[in-house]
Formats: sequence, structure tokens, C-alpha cells
Amino acid sequence: MAAKGSWTKSLFIGLWTVLNFCRKLFFNIIFIFILVAVIVAISADKSPVSVKPDSALYVNLQGRLVIEKEAVDPFETFMQEAFGDEPENPEILVRDLEKALYNAKADNRIKALVLDLDRFEGGGLDKLRQVAQAIQDFKTSGKPVYAIGDYYAQSQYYLAAQADKIYLNPMGALLLEGYGRYGLYFKDLLEKLQVTTHIFRVGTYKSAVEPFLRNDMSDAAKEANREWLDSYWEQYKQDVAAARGISEDQFVEKLDVLVEKFDAADGDFAQYALENGWVDALKTRTDIREELADLVGRDDTELSVNVTTFDSYLRVINPPMPIGDKRGDHVAVVVAKGQILDGEQRAGTIGGDSTALLLRQARIDDNVKAVVLQVDSPGGSSFASEVIRQEVLELQKAGKPVVASMSTYAASGGYWISAPADKIYASPSTITGSIGVFGMFMTYENTLDYIGVASDGVASTEIAGLSPARELDPRFADILQRNVESSYKRFITMVAENRGMTPEKVDSIAQGRVWIGTKAKELGLVDELGELDDAVAAAAELAGLKEYETSYVERKLSPQEMFWRKFFGQAMVWAAKSHFIDSNTPMMGLFKQMLTQYSDVQKLNDPMGVYILCLQCEVR
Repeated sequence: MAAKGSWTKSLFIGLWTVLNFCRKLFFNIIFIFILVAVIVAISADKSPVSVKPDSALYVNLQGRLVIEKEAVDPFETFMQEAFGDEPENPEILVRDLEKALYNAKADNRIKALVLDLDRFEGGGLDKLRQVAQAIQDFKTSGKPVYAIGDYYAQSQYYLAAQADKIYLNPMGALLLEGYGRYGLYFKDLLEKLQVTTHIFRVGTYKSAVEPFLRNDMSDAAKEANREWLDSYWEQYKQDVAAARGISEDQFVEKLDVLVEKFDAADGDFAQYALENGWVDALKTRTDIREELADLVGRDDTELSVNVTTFDSYLRVINPPMPIGDKRGDHVAVVVAKGQILDGEQRAGTIGGDSTALLLRQARIDDNVKAVVLQVDSPGGSSFASEVIRQEVLELQKAGKPVVASMSTYAASGGYWISAPADKIYASPSTITGSIGVFGMFMTYENTLDYIGVASDGVASTEIAGLSPARELDPRFADILQRNVESSYKRFITMVAENRGMTPEKVDSIAQGRVWIGTKAKELGLVDELGELDDAVAAAAELAGLKEYETSYVERKLSPQEMFWRKFFGQAMVWAAKSHFIDSNTPMMGLFKQMLTQYSDVQKLNDPMGVYILCLQCEVR
């Protein structure tokens, strides 16, 4: 017996020794991996970040314009930078780009601005307009602005149009196609899978759930979408025509006219762009380098031109860990960007709890005298939206005025959290309204029956045992529909109270219909047209401030997060990429669109399953 106990003890000791060795080996490998990455990163950075004398600011944008970047893990971002990998979904903070351009205007080391937009992925028209204004402001310094590119997509060209000179590669192309809204519809797919879709909604134009009910866009949705898309396109044309000093007649909208002009250009996209007045000259990359080198000199970089890159310039004027001055009066900006979900959410998504906490931080900060809620959201959870709205009301009770600043989107839940503000500013191109409510979930009783799976049991009440595996009782479905109708009534009543309208008037412009900013002002849904700076000035005026600082309220980092952010510094997202499938093929693009569209619905997490969300508000 003793021998057996001794053997068992030795076995456990041996196993523990092996496990302990493996644990130490694992963490040592991780440590060595980090150490090697640090050495690689340090050795790769052979020259300090600086602004080169008499250089051109080379704004080689990569990614989309956003008002808030998605939260990323600092270790991943460090590894991304250390090994020269590229982020999967790069983002450009609008205020960073504006700050760089405004600084460069007065910077004697910067002699010109070069816009390389080949990898720029665009953004909402409001964001493009803000950057365009910063470029126009830069031009008042007398410094030249060049736009260079092999190809220009529509959003890229909006910024390029602000330049003094636009150059296009002779083998390149430029085509302005306007805006459209096309989605994928899953009705037949769900029927083939024998999935039962339960929809509860209020609003003739509340089309967020149409992809799961139909195989096409309803006439009501087409009517509403066509109206705001046409207005959006008109604003684009007006802005670009004004920047280029050309007529809006040069925008080709009919295929017959395009074919005629294209034939006249001998079937050459680049020549067509030149003859249509879109670009100033067709130049090869070598031609462009030579012209820029004659202007600012040469260096030994890959471009062979004396330039300071946007990223380098931003690091110089925007240190990694700035320490803000909290003395004096402040107008605080709280960013609400992304879908509205319940609970705590990371930056780039609006969390009912996390965004409410930011508003609460502004309320208890004695230096903050007014708040601007910058909204860029199509909505989401009804409950989370209400949690945020209640914090807006608490700010007002504390004597701190709140101004809403609507960015690209402020629809459904985005409008819900904006409505109680003392004043609402929208960009002329803001997509807003969509005042409607829906609930949706799916049950799979028929799918399971088809594959031979049954669900059965007992419960103490008729209500207990609700499950996706079982058929929904029509009586309970009626309860859910009534709850949605009640939520809609609450929505229009709240809007009416805050906007000085009757509920009947709100209902007539609600019904889930989307409006563009200019029309929303006519209808009384917003007070003024303007951008963030206008909203900040209005908030300061409401608070009676003559002198003030503008600051952003951001989630406070834990001590561990602060350590790692300082340790790894400013780096970009490190994302693993699969090389087994070519994700750039058209078929993969459609597949991604389908998964994204389905995922947008699947990640919704309202406790009651009630949503104020506009899935049709995306511009393409």
C-alpha cells in the first residue's frame, strides 16, 4: 500500500514538474519574442522623427476618415508596426488630419502640400468637407497643393479637387458615378433553410428588416432612399464644381452621354478625365517626382523627393501621450460613434453603459461647463439609447448645456440620444431621422424538424420555455408587437417634447423615414447646419463662456493599459491576415457584404429585443 502511495505521489510530482517546465518555457518564449520585436523595432528606426527643412508635407492617406478610431490592443499594434505589417481596416482621425494641415499652414519648414490618395478609402461627405476646408485654409498661405494619383475614386477625387494641380497617370482612370444604396435580401434563403423570421415594427419606411422579409427593396424604401441619395449627390457636385471652378454640367449621369464622351476620348479613361476638366495634366510617376523635386529638392527616400510624411509630421505635432491642461473652463466633446449596443463597449462602438459613463465624467468635472455630443451612429439598442439619453438629461439638470453635433449619421437611436440636446447641429449631408422601431428574432423549429431534431418538455406556465427551437405562440407575438408600438409612441412623444412639435406632427415625418441634413432642418428635426466647431461655439455661448478650451472625454485607462500604451507607444493595428483565399475577388466581396449585413443584426443585444436602428443609411 505504501509503495502504491509512493508511486502515485511520484507520478503527480513528475506531472507537476513537466507542467511547471512547460509553463516557464511558454512564458520565456513569449518574453524572447517580445524582446526580439523590440530590438527589431528599435533597429529599424534609424533616424529620429523630424520635419525636414523646406520639404513638402506628403499626405499619403490610408484608410477611412472617422471621428473615433476602433479600440485596438496595444501589443498587437506594436507587433504590427515592428514587423511592418499593415492594418486590415486602417482609419484616419479627422481631427488629426485637420490639425496637421492647420499646423503646416504656418510651419516655415513646409513649402508645399502633396495629396497622394491612392490608398484613401473615403468617408462621409461631412468628414470630406471638413478636410477640404482645412486644405482650402492651407492654400491661403500661398503654398501650392498637388494631388497625385494613378486612379481617383469618388471620395478620393473630392479631396483632390481642392488642389491647385491635379495629376493623373496616363494609364489611370477617373469616373464619378454618383451614390447608390443596394443591399442583399435573404427571404428565399431563409425559406430554403426553413427558418421562421418574426418581425415586429412600426413605420412605413422602417426598412431595416426588409432584407429578411423580401427579395427586393419596397417602393416606400426606394422613395425615401432616392430622395436623400439625390440630395447627397447634389451636394457632392456643388462642392467639387466650386472647388474646381467648373460647371455641374460636366458631371455625366447618363450612360448614353458617357459613351459619347468616352468615344471622343478614344476609349481612354485618363484622356476622358483630362478633356472633361477633371484633371490638369496626365503625368507619369517620374514626371511628378521631377516636378516636385524641382520645387522642394531631392533626398534618398523611396520617393526621391524632399518630403515629410503625414505620419511623421503628426508624431511631431501630436506627442504619443499628451498631458492636457485641465485648468480653466472647458467645452467637453463626447464622441458617440458606431452601433448602439447594451453594456460596456470599446471605442468605435457606442455602449449604453460606457458612453453614459463618459457623459457622467463630464458632469462631475467642475472644469467642464458645457458638452458637445458628437454623434455618428445609425442607432441600435432602444434600451442603451435611453440610458445615454438619461445622462444627457442629468447634464442639463446640473446646469451644463448640451449641444448635439451630427456627423455622417445620426439616425434612429442616433437621433434618440440627440433629441434632448439644447441645440442640434447637423452637417448638410447628415443622414438623420429614421424615427421608427422594430424587433426581430428567428426560430428554427422547421429547420430542426427537417434534419430530424425535435424539442419537447413541460413548463409551469404558458410563457416559460421560449426558445429558438420552438414555434412562437401568436399570442406572445402580439405582446411583442404591442411593446414595439409602445416604444414608437414613446419615441415620437419624446421627440415632440424636445422639438416643440405635436406627436402627430412628428409621426408625419417619422415612420422610419430617413432625411438628409438640409431637409431635416426644414422639418425642424435639427436647429442649425454646421460642423463640430460650430457646435462647440454654440455650447460655449449657451454656457456664457468667453474663453475656454475644447477637450475630449475618453475612457480612462486602467494602470495596466496605461503601462502597455506607454511601453508600446503609438502603433497601428496588427491584424492576422489569411493568405489562403484571395479576398479581393468580386465573389469574396459579395460574401463579405452578406456576412457583414447579417452580422450587423446578429450582434444586436437589446435586453428586450427592441431596436431603433437604420441599416439602410450606409452610403455606397
